[in-house]
Amino acid sequence: MRHTTLIGFLLLTLPGLALAQGAETQCTYGDMVRRVVVMTEPGVSVPCEVHYFKDTEAPGEDQVLWSASQQAGYCEEKAAGLVAKLEGWGWDCGATEPAEAPETPEAPADTTGDLAPATSEEGEE
Repeated sequence: MRHTTLIGFLLLTLPGLALAQGAETQCTYGDMVRRVVVMTEPGVSVPCEVHYFKDTEAPGEDQVLWSASQQAGYCEEKAAGLVAKLEGWGWDCGATEPAEAPETPEAPADTTGDLAPATSEEGEE
């Protein structure tokens, strides 16, 4: 009995914690920016949430507009409908790549005057 209760609790609480950013659409209207982001667990379409960001008016804040735990495609459909509504109101919208960990900056060029060329095991272009 304990295991059933624990499993049920984990299924209800963990999906929201494990959601990662998926499809994202950014919309602009003048200097205002809005984003519609579908959050899902990596590799699956549900559970999901549709997050709405008003980046210029409330940076860092978001609203969860819709969520689904079983119906695949629900969040994508709702997000697409919201984007279509924004475009109908004159917003300019386009898909963007999901935010990922920042890239490691490239090492500065060697300006010490060494004569030997730098080498890399990973290969350079």
